[in-house]
Amino acid sequence: MPVSSLPSSYGIGTLGAEARKFVDFLAAGGQSCWQVLPLGPTSYGDSPYQSFSSFAGNPYFIDLDLLAEEGLLEGPEYEGLSWGEDPAQVDYGLLYANRYPVLRGACARLLAQNRPELAAFCREQEGWLEDYALFMALKDRYGGSSWLEWPEELRLRRPEALDRARTELAGEISFWKGVQYLFFSQWWRLKEYANKKGISIIGDLPIYVALDSADVWAGRSQFQLDGEGRPTEVAGCPPDGFAAGGQLWGNPLFNWEGMREEGYAWWLGRIAFQFRLYDTLRIDHFRGFDEYFAVPYGESTARNGRWRSGPGIAFFQAVRKALGRKDIIAEDLGFLTPSVKKLLRDSGYPGMKVLELAFDSRDPDSGYLPHSYPTHCVVYTGTHDNDTVQGWMASALKEDAAYAKAYLRLSRREGYHWGMMRAAWASPADLAVMQFQDILGLGSEARINTPSTLGGNWQWRTLPGAFDEKLSRRLYREMRVYQRLPKTKK
Repeated sequence: MPVSSLPSSYGIGTLGAEARKFVDFLAAGGQSCWQVLPLGPTSYGDSPYQSFSSFAGNPYFIDLDLLAEEGLLEGPEYEGLSWGEDPAQVDYGLLYANRYPVLRGACARLLAQNRPELAAFCREQEGWLEDYALFMALKDRYGGSSWLEWPEELRLRRPEALDRARTELAGEISFWKGVQYLFFSQWWRLKEYANKKGISIIGDLPIYVALDSADVWAGRSQFQLDGEGRPTEVAGCPPDGFAAGGQLWGNPLFNWEGMREEGYAWWLGRIAFQFRLYDTLRIDHFRGFDEYFAVPYGESTARNGRWRSGPGIAFFQAVRKALGRKDIIAEDLGFLTPSVKKLLRDSGYPGMKVLELAFDSRDPDSGYLPHSYPTHCVVYTGTHDNDTVQGWMASALKEDAAYAKAYLRLSRREGYHWGMMRAAWASPADLAVMQFQDILGLGSEARINTPSTLGGNWQWRTLPGAFDEKLSRRLYREMRVYQRLPKTKK
């Protein structure tokens, strides 16, 4: 369940009362974890996988009612504003127009209070917060344009130009620091609430960062860039049966050789920070650590890309040596070569199994049929990039849907979603994670994302009242039947 998909009265899901209601629902339903999408501030296209920072939190998720309880807002300052006409969809344009003026008012009061907790937060997070706050202040100054379009002295981070900008934009920099303090204060309280209820949080770490981000602007040496800061090659996926032109993600690629010489310090700091936010971490696009697909910068498709070697097991050995044994899930979906499979084995991380991919006649040997699972894996009905179960059953090839019905003994009367979820719960997989849309039995209207498309993604929201007691009781019964209740509830 993405945070953005929670119900709220203010246009998007937040870290307030409805998030706690969802945690209560999960606990009552015998669940043990809540998996979220990346929490970073989204840029153009609204994707949580294209963020202005690997470290910052999304200002949209700050709960306004909690700010009012702290005395940082007054009801009339936000309750009468328009947050969108459809409670089942996020209107990002309205959020951008209306949320920031409200947050500016809250931050003005926050900064006037000279809270010691704010000063402590800024000191503790200085390693990323200083560059991020300056980056966002400059982005506002230049009308939201990419840092690649800023004046040369700022684009190339000449010290005298940065010092001048810090002086001229001191107020804006303080605002962006205040916003991050508010986000993390609320997130850490929510995580503590969830953990006390027996719910662990599974986070999601994109392998790549956005080109237009504080990460790249402030850390150019970590990426494959030319002297002007532009990528030489960018990330993507090769053409396949699902996308004839491949997928052109456009993210800058890592300078893995330079990172290796520095002991992967940039990555170790990034992962260590993630484990302050989450209990378990799903690492996106795991195969990119074995080989990654590089596309010449400026191409319109991924057809002319080529595979290059990634850091391999040495990277994960460095992670374990520096951070100890952490709960990590490897997103190992897609075409897996023998070397990727070996990397997964050598890492010791559980991989992923997706039931909607199990019945694809184009890939009969996918290994996603439940009877073939090892215990050391995580099973999903679908991910944020897949349709819902009901939507998939309506749109899949007839032979694929027929095979799923026969294999899973699905019943239209009960709802195909319950049959497919039961197959996941009954499988040997150590962990089974469902999309909340599937628990609700929703169709394609509730799909989170359709890869390689622009517009209409990342917008679905749960309607108020969805965290129903009757539904939680049914979930609890299913967990008891399949012996998936947390140990303290068995």
